[in-house]
Formats: sequence, structure tokens, C-alpha cells
Amino acid sequence: MGLATVNLALAQEALQSSLAGDAAAEARNLQLQSMAYTVKYGDFKLLVTPSLALNWNDNINLTKTSPEADFILSPLVALDASYPIGTRNLLDLSVDFGYNKYVTYDQYSQWYLGSGSGLSFDVYVKDFWFNVHDRFQYTQDSAQESAVAGTGSYGTFQNTAGLSGTWDLKKITLTLGYDHQNVQSLSSQYDQINSASELLVAQAGLQVHPKVTIGVEGSASFMTYEETVLNNNQVYSAGIYGDLRPGHYFSVQPRFGYTIFDCSQTSSSVQGGNLNSWYAELTLKHQATEFLNYTLSAGHEILPGVQSDAIQDTYVRPAVNWNLTRKVTLQTSGFFEHGDESAGQQASWLEDNYNWYGGALSLSYSPAKKVRVSLNYRLTMRSSNESSNEYTQNQIGLQITYTPQ
Repeated sequence: MGLATVNLALAQEALQSSLAGDAAAEARNLQLQSMAYTVKYGDFKLLVTPSLALNWNDNINLTKTSPEADFILSPLVALDASYPIGTRNLLDLSVDFGYNKYVTYDQYSQWYLGSGSGLSFDVYVKDFWFNVHDRFQYTQDSAQESAVAGTGSYGTFQNTAGLSGTWDLKKITLTLGYDHQNVQSLSSQYDQINSASELLVAQAGLQVHPKVTIGVEGSASFMTYEETVLNNNQVYSAGIYGDLRPGHYFSVQPRFGYTIFDCSQTSSSVQGGNLNSWYAELTLKHQATEFLNYTLSAGHEILPGVQSDAIQDTYVRPAVNWNLTRKVTLQTSGFFEHGDESAGQQASWLEDNYNWYGGALSLSYSPAKKVRVSLNYRLTMRSSNESSNEYTQNQIGLQITYTPQ
């Protein structure tokens, strides 16, 4: 998901969970009362969830020929702290931090912060809900970036700080949001992506039926790079969206619109230009039975590139989860993305288009009340018009997690 669409998704999430005034405070209080914790002091709660994983990766450098394999030991601690301020407001801190220790190729060993890490403060004032936040992640996993091949050292530190406000008028909901985002590469090889962005989003939703909401949305982003390799850009988008919930266990969220990606000529080597295209997304969630639920996300978008100014991306991401027994669960997921390097790219990057696809499964068993053991497998494949940027990667591992729930 690109910078132009990240805030739209965040705002849509805020819109869907919006409740006015006392109803919002009541819902939050019920959630806090039922939340598990490791430490409790007054109203303060802290949940500590440690885990340890051992994975074997058969292609850590994402290469087509002569792949290198390694074992990776990954301890992780997930912290979730919350503290209510008054009866209506909540301060929440979530931090997932760990270490990836490569047994043979120690140069890739790295501390990391998970994508769910961040500080959030919710404030409710009558029919208004304000959220102040700072979200951050520090990760290195080259196979999770579709536009990267031939390296095991691609990673980023991302920090997104801002605020959003939602005004709930029962039938009409208005949302405004602003974020400042910084991106820093973990490797000097990719310093061209080091950047700062200003992100703006606005939405207006109308509930036309108790189970149907429709609305309009718009966003703007302004990205400035530290290096003069890629071109600074301004991205504007506008469109419509819907939120359909025909039942308690089924929801569909479509959206459609148009994006203008405008590049300034700030690069010393890449010719800047404009890229205009439609965007679309369809998200489906269904709790089919007590034992089965599935999700599907599909769409088309424009996002900033790694070796180029912009990429047009079309994707499909299904997932199915089974509760086989009270102690055994099976999670499966797949993904397919087709990317076109649609705007100016570095002369050394010969790729024009690629396909990035694969899947994952996780079989979990709880031998004891607070212990979960998971066997995980992930397959990632990449094809390209430039054969040197193709690869296949298999990763299999075992993870043990302790939780007080």
C-alpha cells in the first residue's frame, strides 16, 4: 500500500469504528475491562507476550542463482500498555521488538520493531473523536518488499506521527487527518528512499441504511527525498467508497477513484514526469462459521518506487483461517502483485514490470493454557522482464509463544 493510500485506509478504519459521545466511552470501557494483562496497577494495564522462533531460509539474498541459506533465531517481546485518563479517554502504547540472529551470515543480524508498534491517545468530546498517534517500525525483510530483488539487506525505519478527528452526526460522519512521515533506509545501498512526507486525508460518509454507508474521500501527499536520485512528488487522489454490512459476520468495503502522481524534476539522473491512473480496492471479511473465517483484498494503486519514482500495482490477497479444534488452528494466506515501473527509474535498474506472489500457512497448537506452538511456512516468488531480478524463497520455522490470556 502506497503513501497516498495509507492514510485513506487509516481514516476508513477510524470511520468504521466511530461511535459518538457516551457510546464510544462505554464501548472503550468494556474493551478495557475484558483485556488480558500481565501487570495491573490501578487502572494501568500491561500485557507482555514473549515468543521465540527458529526459521530456516533457503535464499536470504533473493537471488536466482547461487542462493545462500541460513538459520535465523528470533526472540520477540510484544508489549501492550494502556491507561485510561478519566472515563472517556485512553492512552495506549504497543511495542513489538525483537532480534533476528543469522547463524552463518551474521552481517544480516538486526534488531527490529514490528509494524504494530506505536503510541496512541484517544480523546472523546461529545460527538467528536480525536486520535493523536505516533506509529513506528524498524524492520529488515527484503522478501516483504515486492520492488526489491537480489539483496538480503533491504529494510527501513518508518515513523508516522499525526492526528485525526472524526465528527459523528449519526447519519453523517466526517473525518480529517494529518500525518508527517519519515522513511530511512537501513542500508546505504538504498539511501535514495530516505524521505519526509506530509500526508492529508478527508472523508465524508452518509449512512443510507443501517447496514450501508457510502461516502466521498480525498487525499494529498507531498514527499521530499534527501538524495537527488529520485524525484520529489505530489500525489492527489479523490474517489468514493462504501461500507456494506448485510450481517453481523459479513462486511464488504469497496472504493474507487482517481490518482494524480506529479513528479518535480529534483533528480540529477532520473527524468521526472506525471503519472495519472485510477485506483480501486475491494475488502471482504466473512466469519462463515464458528470454525471458519476468510478475508479477501484486491485492488489497483500507484505507490512510490524503490528504484523508480512510482509503481502501478495490481494485487490480490486472500486469507482463510480454520479453528480445527479448541487447541488447533490453521491459518493460510496468499498474495499476488503485478507491478509496472511506470515512472522514471535509475539507469542501472533495467526492470519494467514484475510479478510477486506466494503464500503462507501456520499450524498452531496449544499444549497448555498459556502456551502456543506454531509451525510456519512461507513461499515467496518473483518473476520479471529482467531475469536477474527473479527469485524463489522458502522459509520454514517453529515458534513458541507465551500469553497470559
